[in-house]
Amino acid sequence: MTRLFHVSDVHFGREDQAAIDWFAAKVREEQPDAVIVTGDLTMAAHRHEFEAAAKWLESLQRPTTVEVGNHDLPYFNPWARFVTPYKRYQALERMIEKPLDVKGVAVVPLKTTARFQFRLNWSKGYVSLRALQQSLALVEAAPAGDTIFVACHHPLVEGGTRMSSQTRRGVRALEALSAAGADAVLTGHVHDPFDIGHDVNGRTVRLIGAGTLSTRTRAQPPSFNVITVKDGGFETVACFLGESSVPL
Repeated sequence: MTRLFHVSDVHFGREDQAAIDWFAAKVREEQPDAVIVTGDLTMAAHRHEFEAAAKWLESLQRPTTVEVGNHDLPYFNPWARFVTPYKRYQALERMIEKPLDVKGVAVVPLKTTARFQFRLNWSKGYVSLRALQQSLALVEAAPAGDTIFVACHHPLVEGGTRMSSQTRRGVRALEALSAAGADAVLTGHVHDPFDIGHDVNGRTVRLIGAGTLSTRTRAQPPSFNVITVKDGGFETVACFLGESSVPL
């Protein structure tokens, strides 16, 4: 049995201190096999926010992999956004898209952020052909029999939450990832958890979204997901701050 803690949208700078302390305590108590972070560790991509995020993740002392979210790109510094968008991520460099050595599980990164888009709202998702090809190669290279999770920030298709992702080329990406053998796509961005099955050409791919550990909640309180992989399948439970855990 393998247990993964899936967390997203911590938004250091607007973090919920009680929520991040609660999550850290859960990690110490339950010792998951790995922690998967699907983006938006910061609120405005400030250096001090990245430093706080890195310190918090390192304190967990568990194998951790991190995806980049739209809030992790500089918003108010055009030069940094277009020329050196990930420079401030250096404190977290070891964790970005880090391969996880977890028996029976492969976690494949997929970039869904963009420095520029031909629409007003750049916070929404975008899957480039290059990013998709890189992810497909990793899916196809996964060991036979592994459960394959694709980790990205934006839901590739809408999950029925209050907030939307509007990911361009997301449907195409989901179809290609499913055909390559991906079992689920883990995401964040919308700040509410979900786990839904999506039929792709007769094959079901699970779309799993994590909530937030920030003060920027939507319909649900701060939460994270516990994904348990066993007997050739997996199940997702959402854990809410101050409330009971709920199977998704």
